[in-house]
Amino acid sequence: MAFEIERKFLVRGDFMPFVSDRSHIVQGYIARGSGRTVRVRIRDEKAYLTIKGPSADGGLSRFEWEKEISVEDARALLPLCEDGYIDKTRHLVPFGGHVFEVDAFHGANEGLVVAEVELSAPDEPFEKPAWLGEEVTGDRRYYNARLVVHPFSSWTQE
Repeated sequence: MAFEIERKFLVRGDFMPFVSDRSHIVQGYIARGSGRTVRVRIRDEKAYLTIKGPSADGGLSRFEWEKEISVEDARALLPLCEDGYIDKTRHLVPFGGHVFEVDAFHGANEGLVVAEVELSAPDEPFEKPAWLGEEVTGDRRYYNARLVVHPFSSWTQE
């Protein structure tokens, strides 16, 4: 059992030349509420059941428990998910001693591209690549569990 500490940013430039690996992810939420989620995810040929606790530190950290399950079990659980699924391609981009996970969303969230960097401490310094945009850590609109219910395509432009 562990806490994950990560910061989230919009992507405003071309990160593709720096991608070291990519995978396709489909995930849904069996339950969510009070900041807690139970998620089922299929990532390429592996699957996971994940429980996350409420965010702390302004959205910077939260409890996370994850267990690998069979893809068959995940496919059986996906129909139990509320409000549909998240569909995205995750790109891994090494930079400055960290690996940024850049998610390019598909479907109702097409056009949204966000990057997360996992840290070992909330105040850990890290280098920001030129393609990194505005920080959105703690902004609930960008939580995957929220994007299922309020997809990016439904947001009004400011």
